[in-house]
Amino acid sequence: MGCSSSVSSQQPASRINNVQSSSDNRSTIIVYGMLTSPAVQRVLATLIEKGLKYEFKLVNLRANEHLTSSYLEKQPFGTIPLLEDVDGFTIYESRAICRYLEMKYKGKGTELMPRNNPKAEGLFEQAASTELCYFDPHANNIGRELVLKKMRGGEPDMNQVAEFRRDLGENLDVYEKILSEQSYLAGNTYSLADLFHVPLGLLLVKCGEGELFESRPHVKQWWEKISTRQAWKNIQAMI
Repeated sequence: MGCSSSVSSQQPASRINNVQSSSDNRSTIIVYGMLTSPAVQRVLATLIEKGLKYEFKLVNLRANEHLTSSYLEKQPFGTIPLLEDVDGFTIYESRAICRYLEMKYKGKGTELMPRNNPKAEGLFEQAASTELCYFDPHANNIGRELVLKKMRGGEPDMNQVAEFRRDLGENLDVYEKILSEQSYLAGNTYSLADLFHVPLGLLLVKCGEGELFESRPHVKQWWEKISTRQAWKNIQAMI
């Protein structure tokens, strides 16, 4: 559910064709995955923020479509998402894809990473690492307990959920301090470091864990700003 996904919380309505070959001529970026995957949602939000046209192709994980030879040629780990650019270039891992899109299509849509400023770039990478190390693991674990276990017919371990909630809460206390001094995690400008939080954050809210944001005033203000951007409204309408 974090960097990439190999398990989904929802069966897709249709199956994909084989992955396009790099020799195909086309003018549209292709994203392979499932709309319910937080990792896929990161990529889609980045595409929308950049104003880029794309085609979405469902990969049915329950039908093992991610394990077909054509898919594994492009994504050897057999996870989603996978992006194929207009020239046939392929890249996987959601955060890497988002960075690639920002660098490749800089100047289009929303600027999501700083450039030509070592200090700003360093602070961006610091904030992006903060999401990966201090937010994603705990939010991911809560989601696995409260969503995936139930989907598979099991019951969540609420003691584990309480532990993950406590650990995430302690880290969000640090976020509260950071956000009391600046508008976004990397400074005063919205960036991928903020965007990366939203899919699992929305899942937390859906699971009834929204108090993690609501109970911290500066975190709450930040969360409301980043989770209500038009890109996320568009994605929620797709699901």
